[in-house]
Amino acid sequence: MSAKEAIHITDVGPRDGLQNQAVHVGTEGKLRLIELLVEAGLRSIEATSFVSPKAVPQMADAAELVPQVLARFAALRTSVLVPNLKGLERAHAAGAKEIAVVLSATETMNRKNINMGLDQATEVSEQTIAAARALGLRTRAYVAVAFDCPFEGETPLDEVLRLSARMHAAAADEIVIADTIGSASPGQVKQRLAALRGVVPIERLAVHLHDTRGMGVANAWAALEAGVRRFDASVGGIGGCPFAPGAAGNMATEDLVLMAERSGFSTGISLAGLLAAVDFAQDALRKPLGGRAIPWLRRQRDKDTQDNTRRLA
Repeated sequence: MSAKEAIHITDVGPRDGLQNQAVHVGTEGKLRLIELLVEAGLRSIEATSFVSPKAVPQMADAAELVPQVLARFAALRTSVLVPNLKGLERAHAAGAKEIAVVLSATETMNRKNINMGLDQATEVSEQTIAAARALGLRTRAYVAVAFDCPFEGETPLDEVLRLSARMHAAAADEIVIADTIGSASPGQVKQRLAALRGVVPIERLAVHLHDTRGMGVANAWAALEAGVRRFDASVGGIGGCPFAPGAAGNMATEDLVLMAERSGFSTGISLAGLLAAVDFAQDALRKPLGGRAIPWLRRQRDKDTQDNTRRLA
């Protein structure tokens, strides 16, 4: 029997998941969530962002968090989001080894998100990637609102292709195509990724999906069929951009893992471990969490517990 093909998942829950929550999770809580994700088998986590504490107060402890994550989880691929060169400087001072920039594919979204126009945001992203590479850091570049913008409507495919090509030319290690408001459908995902393969090598493409309209996992399957093997997801489905109206939670990591494993792919991630992380995040945020498969996953866990209890009796 041939080995299963691997897919690579970056859990963005500690950053994208927590950044817009009403309940603040402290540094120790974030460390515990990351620890549970590592125990579940995650090998890549987006831990925090070095943005303005005034704009995103939930990420104000980034400089304290990163050194502790790196010290506790040396084998973990830990990335952090930076908006510009100043954010990169702070991230590098904290010891970060991998950074991500966010370039929105429309003028209005850039102004709402980072207070820059599209041209300036593109140049700043390129400058930040170049500076990070000069420091020996790994880089990711998000192309946000790559399907639809909450302010401008459908994002032109040509613009997504142009910006993705610019980020590839800037030598970003990974280019993440983001369905920021969760409006994409499988047909659109397939079409856009087929076009993107013409400007960015498929092994450098990743997708970041939201589940606003209930199509997150279907869109992930369309991306898999298009050849993508790198995905962002958020444990429990928590998250959503605080500057994008209608951006509901991210695609849940547990939904993606269940779909991928049942479809013959290998993730190296334990669903039982993810459930423990969901339970912790749920208690920390004081609200119900979990992807679409969570009721079934919990029933299976309860059944397995009962079966084990009977065997031991």
